[in-house]
Amino acid sequence: MTKHFFGDTAVLTGRSMRHVTRSLDTIITTAIMPIAFMLLFVYVFGGAIHAGTDRYVNYLLPGILLITIASGIAYTAFRLFTDMQSGIFERFHSMPIARSSVLWAHVLTSLAANGISVVVVVLVALLMGFRSSAGVLAWLEVAGILGLFTLALTWIAVIPGLTAKSVDGASAFSYPILFLPFISSAFVPTATMPGPVRAFAENQPVTSIVNAIRALLARQPVGTGIWIGLAWCVGVLVVAYVFAMVTYHRKIA
Repeated sequence: MTKHFFGDTAVLTGRSMRHVTRSLDTIITTAIMPIAFMLLFVYVFGGAIHAGTDRYVNYLLPGILLITIASGIAYTAFRLFTDMQSGIFERFHSMPIARSSVLWAHVLTSLAANGISVVVVVLVALLMGFRSSAGVLAWLEVAGILGLFTLALTWIAVIPGLTAKSVDGASAFSYPILFLPFISSAFVPTATMPGPVRAFAENQPVTSIVNAIRALLARQPVGTGIWIGLAWCVGVLVVAYVFAMVTYHRKIA
């Protein structure tokens, strides 16, 4: 059974990835908005923001990477919704394949597509003056955090992808997630915020994740905040996975 699951998932992931590579505008579109934010904040607002670093782009990039991923998962919900509406799921389920492999193919495609978008954003940041003294291990840790964050959000995206009644409904869930980095330490230090806003910003997951990535890229002590960020990601991942699988089994019952 396990052998069938991995084999079926690999085949279906290849199918989903072919769809992505045939429409590279999806990845480009995913990266355009975060890059636009980065250009706007660095070259328009950056001179007025005191973030405690020589290069504001160094401070800004971790939050932009999370926005990139939050933007990309909307396409996961869209692709899943399209497959649901086209009847392809019914055809897959009539074949002798592991049923959960259909969902995992979309999840792995999301990881790959968002990984490409993140690389594009980092390359643009390098052109804008981003520099990091982090070693290979630190970059791998950053990649691991971003991968876990992508997995958590992707399983959230699966739920509206399965249940939405329209294309707009399938992707609308991502708007609140996109808004979270703006009320965090992604753009400015939380110490500059008024009391209630600061309290929210300092106790929501994006701030912990952004601070951990920023510290890793700057070769500074990460502190205990990284465990809070990872705990948020794992907690969201587990809950979203359970709800997504329950929803999926109800849909195909």
